[in-house]
Amino acid sequence: MADEIAARIAEGTLAPGDRVPSTRRIAREWHVALATATKVLTTLRLEGLVETRPRVGTVVAAAPAPSPGPAPATAARPGTAVGARVPTPAKPSTPGPSTPGPSVELTAERIVRAALEIADREGLAALSMRSVAARLGVAAMSPYRYVPSKDDLVLLMADAAFGEESYPAGPPGDWRARLELGAHTLWRIYRRHPWLAQVGVLTRPLMLPALLDHAEWALSALDGHGLDAATMLDLHVLLYSYVQGIAVHLEREAQAEASTGLTEDQWMDRQGPALTAIVTGERHPVFARTTGSLGDGYDLDLDALFAFGLKPLLDGVATMIESAGSGSGSGSGAGAGAGNRNGAADGATTGAVLRRGGASE
Repeated sequence: MADEIAARIAEGTLAPGDRVPSTRRIAREWHVALATATKVLTTLRLEGLVETRPRVGTVVAAAPAPSPGPAPATAARPGTAVGARVPTPAKPSTPGPSTPGPSVELTAERIVRAALEIADREGLAALSMRSVAARLGVAAMSPYRYVPSKDDLVLLMADAAFGEESYPAGPPGDWRARLELGAHTLWRIYRRHPWLAQVGVLTRPLMLPALLDHAEWALSALDGHGLDAATMLDLHVLLYSYVQGIAVHLEREAQAEASTGLTEDQWMDRQGPALTAIVTGERHPVFARTTGSLGDGYDLDLDALFAFGLKPLLDGVATMIESAGSGSGSGSGAGAGAGNRNGAADGATTGAVLRRGGASE
């Protein structure tokens, strides 16, 4: 809702000084609660697009003067975990004559690149259309001429991020080596862009060409081994969600460190008394015995955990492939026989496959 009002401002439908829709009008127009409508105006106010005037109401803010350059770079606090970003405090501006900066040729590609830099350094929560404009040194509303909304921008960012890695034209001949390569490729992407694992829901897959490139690689590795179409898709989703499921904690750890000011080790040290109180007694004997035998404690390393878990996961895939290969009359690829678990005689169509993301049909 905030993006739609911002677009009206960008295209000039709402000019500086014009009243923007009130909370009651927003609630009535979009059929939402007044509390939600209030959040919409608060969002626009925080982005500097609107302002409140006494006895007038909420109006479009005056257009800010062009910034002379990109926003200050951000720096990571020494000792923080990988992925933790802490913004450098902005210096107070000094009044004085302003000199117009060089003209900036704005393109969708430059906007996406700037947005990626912000999200990589400060997390997805720090991203807004206004922060992108500030980084590029352009007027706050300029990005809207190329990207309709923040949601659209995040999708473009995700597609660009997934497209940073490609696969060899001559793939390994072994299916397991291909799946390992695909999993490690995705892990590198998530490592480079920790916020990316927060985008999208598994049951509502992102319709991004670059993301489907990774799906194509995994499905090609599984194709031709006697697995039916639905099983191939299930295994692909399982492998993808395994990588994403661990990667999601990269950004969460960065957010936790930024909000608490404590590194992972510092936070764990403070949990010692609480853990001791929980495991003392007979309620959790195996947990107490297992953790007590470690001596120096358990070091949870996400990179090591990813590599450790991938092996037994692929061992399970190997068992399924061996079983499918030893069966009689098994189809391969998009499928024959028992492969059509969704009831399509000639294999699952694209629409049916997508519908399987939620409740089974």
